[in-house]
Amino acid sequence: MRYNFRQAILYYAIRYKGDWNQIAEALDKKEDYQILECPFAFVTIGEAEYPTCFLALECPPWILFYEGDLSLLREKIVAVIGARQCSEKGKENAVRITQCLKEKYTIVSGLAKGIDSVAHWNALDRKTIGIIGCGLDRVYPKENAPLYAKMRSGHLIVTEYPPGTPPYAKNFPWRNRLIAAACHCVVVVEATLKSGTMLTVNECLALDREVYCVPTDFQESLYRGCNYLIANGAHILTGLDDVGAI
Repeated sequence: MRYNFRQAILYYAIRYKGDWNQIAEALDKKEDYQILECPFAFVTIGEAEYPTCFLALECPPWILFYEGDLSLLREKIVAVIGARQCSEKGKENAVRITQCLKEKYTIVSGLAKGIDSVAHWNALDRKTIGIIGCGLDRVYPKENAPLYAKMRSGHLIVTEYPPGTPPYAKNFPWRNRLIAAACHCVVVVEATLKSGTMLTVNECLALDREVYCVPTDFQESLYRGCNYLIANGAHILTGLDDVGAI
């Protein structure tokens, strides 16, 4: 049988649950594969429809499974991210920031609870992209099922993990690099010092993406991530005028 790159990657992705390194090894060895059916649309690296933004990565995804409009990844995109366990003030700021940015940009985030969800919900009347760390048939967190349902058509949900893959903790740092690669710049609404948000910022910096942060109160002890980033060179957002200038 002639080696079919597209079918081989699909098989390896399913067999190895989307693990980038194991897929790379399987491709290098040209391991045996089977022709499988996939219930979701997918694109593999090298195909014309593959989003070019991911080619800037040291480890671009071999395969992307998606629901919705893949061409959104060719638009001008801003990431709006932040804490899962966010404050009410953080939610309010995420609403205002997203409502401002969505007029010029497609909004990308990670479909997590907290700031991510607020950003997606407030961009639904324009365009939004959710990049996830599990299979498309897994809704994580479960409370976001209504949001998933609204984003599956007219927007975009995308992942490098095949159907059936649970939201393993190890998947999310890999997911974060895709958010960084997809965006023109990132807005951090609220963050703790040790968090997935900060990991995403590191990925953005590695790709020379601009970082914008909402400063937190002088007495704030939990959400210190934004002030740390500002002190280390991130752009400060003091109001909607600053957001509108992005």
